[in-house]
Amino acid sequence: MKKLFMISLLFFVLILAACGDKETNKEQGKEETKSDTITYQSETGPIEVPADPQRIITLTNGPNALALEANVVGIDDWTKMNPLFEERLDGVEVVTEENLEKIIELDPDLIIAGSHMNNIEKLNEIAPTVVFTWGKLDYLEQQLEIGKLLNKEKEAKEWIEDFKSRAESIGEAIRAKIGEDATVSVIESGNKEFYVFGNNYARGTEILYQAMGLNMPEKVKDTALESGIYVISTELLPEYAGDYVILSKNPDVDNSFLETDLWKNIPAVKNSQVYEINTKASTYSDPITLEHLLDFFESSFLNK
Repeated sequence: MKKLFMISLLFFVLILAACGDKETNKEQGKEETKSDTITYQSETGPIEVPADPQRIITLTNGPNALALEANVVGIDDWTKMNPLFEERLDGVEVVTEENLEKIIELDPDLIIAGSHMNNIEKLNEIAPTVVFTWGKLDYLEQQLEIGKLLNKEKEAKEWIEDFKSRAESIGEAIRAKIGEDATVSVIESGNKEFYVFGNNYARGTEILYQAMGLNMPEKVKDTALESGIYVISTELLPEYAGDYVILSKNPDVDNSFLETDLWKNIPAVKNSQVYEINTKASTYSDPITLEHLLDFFESSFLNK
């Protein structure tokens, strides 16, 4: 009887141990599942998103995500056409918010969209969808928010601080060379018109005017600073050209104005103080574009 009792007791203990293991495994499973997501405080409220998203569709802010080495599987066509991102987007599909079937096929675990876009509710049914309103955040705040969303806030912060420091230093060197009062215009060629930019409309404007502290001509300040962009006719080019001109040259438009006397007689042109950038590679304010343009401006202004 004693032997039978001991066997029964041992069996009971084993059952308790097994149950304990199951509960422990269950609790560990809960913790692992919980750690698989984070709560991102979006502009529309808190949203649960993957802690390490593996299949991201970026209908907007794709370059910001690419700068943080995000696993992007779908992107907007404008970004796909940008020569700066060509290698990074090899094999990545072009998608729009209208093509829901294609988005479903790509099986995303996170979607980034613009607040102005259609089908936001339907996108949310496919995967957690975070929206951003264009212009609501400045160029550095936007990168920080993408960092938070992708659970890479530390990396985003480190880049921001490093970029600000380097841009400020280069700006000081440029001002020392060209003079504290020298002006810089950013002008883009169109089909029959030109665009003059303020300090927050890409094309390197954030670098030149915000990070480096360079001056824009008064005429530009009066017309483009508040709106971000101002349209002018060819005849007005001399009035808006600063001592230095960053020409955002669009390869898809008629650029024959470069051969006209009007253009050639602008002081910045005469003094070889016009620096050309490719419009197609300059329409974003993400870290990849900013690094590219910062190098270009340093080399151009300082003749490196």
